[in-house]
Amino acid sequence: MSPLWTRADVVAATSGVAEGSDWIANGVSIDSRTLQKDDLFVAIKGENSDGHDYVVKALERGASAAVVSDVTQAMRDAGPLVVVPDALEALNQLGRSARRRTGAKIVAVTGSVGKTGTKEALRVLLSEQGATHASALSYNNLWGVPLSLARMPATTEYGILEIGMNHAGEITPLSKLVEPFVTLITTVEAVHMAHFNSIEEIADAKAEIFDGMQVGGIAILNRDNPHYARLAARAKAAGAGRIISFGEHAEADAHLEKVALKDTCSCVSASICGTPVTYKLGVPGRHIVMNSLAMLACIKALDADLAQAAMALAHLEAPTGRGERHQVAATGRPFTLIDESYNANPASMRVSIETLGRVEPGPRGRRIAVLGDMLELGATAIELHRELAVPLARADIDLVYACGPDMRALWEALPDDRRGLYAATSDGLIEPLSDALQSGDVVMVKGSNGSRMKPVVEALMALGDDDAASIRRNRGEI
Repeated sequence: MSPLWTRADVVAATSGVAEGSDWIANGVSIDSRTLQKDDLFVAIKGENSDGHDYVVKALERGASAAVVSDVTQAMRDAGPLVVVPDALEALNQLGRSARRRTGAKIVAVTGSVGKTGTKEALRVLLSEQGATHASALSYNNLWGVPLSLARMPATTEYGILEIGMNHAGEITPLSKLVEPFVTLITTVEAVHMAHFNSIEEIADAKAEIFDGMQVGGIAILNRDNPHYARLAARAKAAGAGRIISFGEHAEADAHLEKVALKDTCSCVSASICGTPVTYKLGVPGRHIVMNSLAMLACIKALDADLAQAAMALAHLEAPTGRGERHQVAATGRPFTLIDESYNANPASMRVSIETLGRVEPGPRGRRIAVLGDMLELGATAIELHRELAVPLARADIDLVYACGPDMRALWEALPDDRRGLYAATSDGLIEPLSDALQSGDVVMVKGSNGSRMKPVVEALMALGDDDAASIRRNRGEI
């Protein structure tokens, strides 16, 4: 098996200066905590930390070499180095080199909602049909995209890269780095409004994904979204050879015909660019159904096997923190936990609440929503939080536990019989919620990452292990 990078490859890509013995690397890392043996460690400087502080530790943990811009004798003593003027730019150069040495068909995925789940699903579908490489986790920003590219083997047949943003101008350089053949925008919604004056501006920022698209490439767009025409015009102007639309719209190329929504799955009949397809989705939710149309449109655009991909959709699983379901065997009161703690915005909140409303609790069980603030909504934040009272009522959610300054607006809009508890921070919800849970309850936890809802999930999971829960309570952790 060929190495991912040789010393000569890295020097050629970065124009760096090699110091120390020869080496090969089978991976690339920017985090000494998750680094694997024989990874190449790139010491980038972030907002809150400098990778140069961890070079020695990375080499001691088995990194094959480190790419650095600030050299110390301790680093030289610890292992081989490649010295460059700027480590982040070197990471970009590695990504660019990796992109150009492969003949892979590359897909770039963005959107206000659903990009990570769609990227992960495409990874599953395409992995059955050829050597496939995809972004890890949500590595979709100025360091995540080049890191994902730098990790891509030269033998890759299909590459799926996620690209995100919260400001205008962020996607363009990343798209130019990726040079996608297929570009997919799941949808455009009112997210990151703190940095934009209108949803139209958000649509324009998402459309930057076309800036790096190969001439004659394919754009896959949501026909049901009100900004479809705006996005299609940008794609055409960028040189798209074809636009494939998806949705319920009568003119959608990947068109939803029938759907049966269930609490753990969905059954779908659709026409994908003229081909009738019937399939089961292993992850529930109407939003997943709509994104599955985009996935199959992507399969069609890549000339991959549509029937095989449709069958594989039955085996999909929700990514971590994005709808994962856990059956928590708490003694005397087992309950279902839905982990949506990774992130939140008004659109994803609505669909998550709708999905919770379809889950049937056990005998005497309740549907409970545990909600933290949605961040980066600007002047519209209070109203957008308050408006969640409508989908909560429509989905017949029994109790709401809420935290965060903006979520107070929702709390005050709820009727008394739906109020579980309000707390200033997520920590204040953990013990009261843990004590209040009953057998058969279904609990969904969701909020923006900065709202720190993951500790709530971890505490509820710990209830399934009485010894672990007891220890954590004694420590004051729950």
